[in-house]
Amino acid sequence: MNPVQIARGIGRTADALVSELKLMSREIEDHEIAHVAAVSAGNDYAVGNMISDAFKRVGREGMVRIENGRSTVNSLEVVEGMQFERGYLSPFFVTNHANMSAEYTDCKILLVDKIISDPRELLRVCFSAVKEDFPLLIIAEDVEEEALSTLTRNKLSGMIKVAAIKAPSFGEQKTQCLEDIAIITGGTVVRDDMGYTLEEAGQEFLGSASKVIVKKDSTLIVTDGSTLHAVEKRVAQIKGQVENSKERYQKKILGERIARLSGAIAIIQVIS
Repeated sequence: MNPVQIARGIGRTADALVSELKLMSREIEDHEIAHVAAVSAGNDYAVGNMISDAFKRVGREGMVRIENGRSTVNSLEVVEGMQFERGYLSPFFVTNHANMSAEYTDCKILLVDKIISDPRELLRVCFSAVKEDFPLLIIAEDVEEEALSTLTRNKLSGMIKVAAIKAPSFGEQKTQCLEDIAIITGGTVVRDDMGYTLEEAGQEFLGSASKVIVKKDSTLIVTDGSTLHAVEKRVAQIKGQVENSKERYQKKILGERIARLSGAIAIIQVIS
């Protein structure tokens, strides 16, 4: 028997089965969510009902996270925040090795609309992070090798709590995404064409997050809701752009931005 032909046959069979299952599947109704979630949780209907409640509160487009609880009862909390598909630039930023994620609470966020190549550009803001003892998440167009190695070296030595990621998207869309993150975190994007440089950026430019979780391919930013009015204003502005746009692709991109800005996050803590 030819092993290559067997592998191809298995692949074709799997594809056919998946296609058939998709034809048989249907979207569950709201009243069915609790049952499906309970079965998935080992027939634990307390957890199933909590998951159902979470989706009612954040909507189907919202995000639901399940974490190990530290108290004696299960709990559900809905927070403001944003998630996007960009992960850490180096695994050396990981703080939680069980989940392979960089996790910080009460974190400051530096937003930079350019490539960071010289580590000296970060001296002022990093000095502030060390002096004031706050974690720092850097979101930039990119961080080149010399600057990145300086950050990872200082993080590994315990001198600074830091992580760095690439900004979502590219070109003009990247610039708009950075501005969206600035709105939700209360920060200011550092851009040379705005009359100030990265070397000059102090704490007044930094955004804030109650919690950040950075994984290999995704980043979650949780905020305290203090910027909700500014976020609502931003969403209304983007909705106006959607109405005025005639391009399907542009409407899709704008819709994704609205979803990121509008998406509440439900955090369920389940006792072990």
